Amino acid sequence: MADQAYVTLATNDDYAKGAMVLGRSLRKHNTTKQLVALIGPHVAEPSRATLSSIYDEVRVVDIMDSGDTAHLALMKRPDLGVTFTKLHCWQLTHYTKCVFMDADTLVLSNIDELFEREELSAAPDPGWPDCFNSGVFVFKPSIETYYSLMTHCIENGSFDGGDQGILNSFFNTWSTADISKHLPFIYNLSSIAIYTYLPAFQQYGHEAKVVHFLGKVKPWNYSYDTKTGKVKGHTPTLGSDDLHPDFLVQWWNLYSSRVLPGLKDAYGGAVFCTGCTEDKTSDNVVETIQAPLPAQKSSMSSEERKQRWEAGQADYMGVDSFESIERKLDCFLK
Repeated sequence: MADQAYVTLATNDDYAKGAMVLGRSLRKHNTTKQLVALIGPHVAEPSRATLSSIYDEVRVVDIMDSGDTAHLALMKRPDLGVTFTKLHCWQLTHYTKCVFMDADTLVLSNIDELFEREELSAAPDPGWPDCFNSGVFVFKPSIETYYSLMTHCIENGSFDGGDQGILNSFFNTWSTADISKHLPFIYNLSSIAIYTYLPAFQQYGHEAKVVHFLGKVKPWNYSYDTKTGKVKGHTPTLGSDDLHPDFLVQWWNLYSSRVLPGLKDAYGGAVFCTGCTEDKTSDNVVETIQAPLPAQKSSMSSEERKQRWEAGQADYMGVDSFESIERKLDCFLK
């Protein structure tokens, strides 16, 4: 179906890894649709090349940031301002219908039936079910809709500082007008909502089609033991940022088998945070894989970067992100 597509967004190399796994999961389950990745200018060339081997179309778009620090602070997620960039998806007018999926989602079975739904179809948000979660939604690309959304952003802003707030206020009849636009929760199963209603998950969880790794901690923030097939450093408890271990292992299995080989070729292996940890019970050495630390490129000189830091304009979603700095320190210490 050349006129229908799944669309995702990666504003930096971390989310590019998520987009790679998402794309592989869609391919694994035999989608007949096109795959499109919108990427920010900070995504490194090797990551772009790897995405191009998975997606039919990779398009660089300008970053749009709400800059709404007050509302973003309420959710303790200052990084979500750049999710406004998602609105570029309405410009993909060479497609008649699309399904947008956040890069931190994982497809568990074929979901092409979503293209039978109309705009704007989405699943309820676990935090406030009268709002839809914008991690998975059906839409129709339209320049008219795109400019209407831009005008709405300027005139009204976003009640949460991110794309979900703006989309819910723009498509404000979702909760009441047409029940057919309410996707079942299995199409956007929040990995952190599982622990808030375990009986329901035990009853219906086996039907899940898409898992969404909501929250600050993402699958790529962990490391993976190739010998045991276990994710290291993950001990689930009843908390807001917990990821279900089964889904987390599924993500890492797909990453290590279908994404990592291509990334190693693209990056040459040298920039990967890979190391060996001793198996205390034997003389065996176990390889531990962490998500790659890209050789991020910057058009700015070190002096310009220093000035931007001092002016409070650090690239928090790119080369200056906490995750990038933390992983670089980890590599150095190893």
